[in-house]
Amino acid sequence: MATAGTVHSGPASSTVGSTGTQKIASLEVLGSSGSSQTIKKTIGHRGLDPTGETTYKKTTSSALKGAIQLGITHTVGSLSQKPERDVLMQDFEVVESIFFPSEGSNLTPAHHYSDFRFKTYAPIAFRYFREMFGIRPDDYLYSLCNEELIELSNSGASGSLFYVSSDDEFIIKTVQHKEAEFLQKLLPGYFMNLNQNKRTLLPKFYGLYCIQAGGKNIRIVVMNNLLPRAVRMHLKYDMKGSTYKRRASAKERERAVPTFKDLDFIQDLPDGLLLEPDNYNALSKTIQRDCLLLQSFKIMDYSMLVGIHNLEQAARERAGEEVADQRPPPSQGQKSLYCTAIEAIQGEAHGKGAVDTEDNMGGIPARNSKGKRMLVYIGIIDILQSYRFVKKIEHSWKALVHDGDTVSVHRPGFYADRFQKFMCNTVFKKIPCKRLSVTLQNLYTMAWLTPFTKQMINVLSLLPVVQSGCPDIPPNTPTHDVVTSNSVETTLFNSLLGSSKLATTALSVRFVCVFRQAVLLYCCIE
Repeated sequence: MATAGTVHSGPASSTVGSTGTQKIASLEVLGSSGSSQTIKKTIGHRGLDPTGETTYKKTTSSALKGAIQLGITHTVGSLSQKPERDVLMQDFEVVESIFFPSEGSNLTPAHHYSDFRFKTYAPIAFRYFREMFGIRPDDYLYSLCNEELIELSNSGASGSLFYVSSDDEFIIKTVQHKEAEFLQKLLPGYFMNLNQNKRTLLPKFYGLYCIQAGGKNIRIVVMNNLLPRAVRMHLKYDMKGSTYKRRASAKERERAVPTFKDLDFIQDLPDGLLLEPDNYNALSKTIQRDCLLLQSFKIMDYSMLVGIHNLEQAARERAGEEVADQRPPPSQGQKSLYCTAIEAIQGEAHGKGAVDTEDNMGGIPARNSKGKRMLVYIGIIDILQSYRFVKKIEHSWKALVHDGDTVSVHRPGFYADRFQKFMCNTVFKKIPCKRLSVTLQNLYTMAWLTPFTKQMINVLSLLPVVQSGCPDIPPNTPTHDVVTSNSVETTLFNSLLGSSKLATTALSVRFVCVFRQAVLLYCCIE
């Protein structure tokens, strides 16, 4: 899941790993005698050591962060020395490797971690991906390696570790061997899709790496950050379009900002999130294209991550903080430099009618059924699950005990169709176009109207309401049962021109309709 969340704190120094047997790698803590320590609690490969620091495959988080920064610094630096060229098919299969001994070497600096090896997958291809989104090598290095990476505590049930760069631009996630292998196979198609269309909600992959330490392989992927920490998310949902056991657990609800699921969304927002027609159409087309691509790669079990920032609630919170602290509210930070939610569906920020200052930060403007203004941050996550044999067995088993069409795991074609319908019909909805509905009485009271315009409104009040052949404009005055063409023409020209000499030509019904429409549009145009 590419999302920023709660920051996890822990000891700041330890090692990447230490030499051990193939089954158990001992954990060395910097400054200790190197004795082995046991893990108290594990979720997948993620655990905690006795000091409370997070570990992954028995390697401490602080040591892993150090190894990541050392490795990325070296690989991006060496890549900058290679000439620019087109991406070739064999570039997707290249794996570069560099060894980092603790005492240093001719190519690597000395460090206080245990020895480790750093592998870079498809460096030329990922350099091209970064360039497509305007990420320069020095900016990439500065974001990831200038300051310490921030660990996120809400890593979910997968057991993965998540880090976010200090400038909030990038997410680093640990992935399993099968996921990394699948991403490698996916790269040529991913390359083709980005060339055809940059407007996508799919994850933006910026790098795939592997750290070998303590007899273990720790694979990581660098992605875009969907939910910036600078913007408070009042609601957060992870939705698949499934209804089978798709509610947040009691433990999840205890979090400060829990991640809710499909059934929670239907209960909380039964009328969905209302978008302007242009944004809704762009979003629907983007989801349709992305689902078609995922289906072609036999990918399923992905989710739509939705973060909701309530603008009115945020304003109240800032006002409360000012009163309590007597200090100006904290800065919300800068808008994401490389890819935002609104840019993902439209290619560029849609300025017309959208907020583009501290209230935007790249979110998609939306409203709930009560008219509350919101900013929505979205993206498709967890796309590295293919419909392999294990997933087929999982679907078959769940289908025996429940309705097979409602479980999350399903064949890719059905999954894509269900996902698209749920997102475009239940989660996101189009704000209906408003018809022109302004009464003459309301128009007349508007202070900015000129005397000439008010005279035209006076004339309109005397015109007949003709139902046949007129545009769909609601009647503004009581219908006159009998109005002759002479009386209409006389009233019209006497009111506008102040003379009855010109009132000699009968007005056609069509002229009455067109005149009525022209006056209303003239008065109501923005």
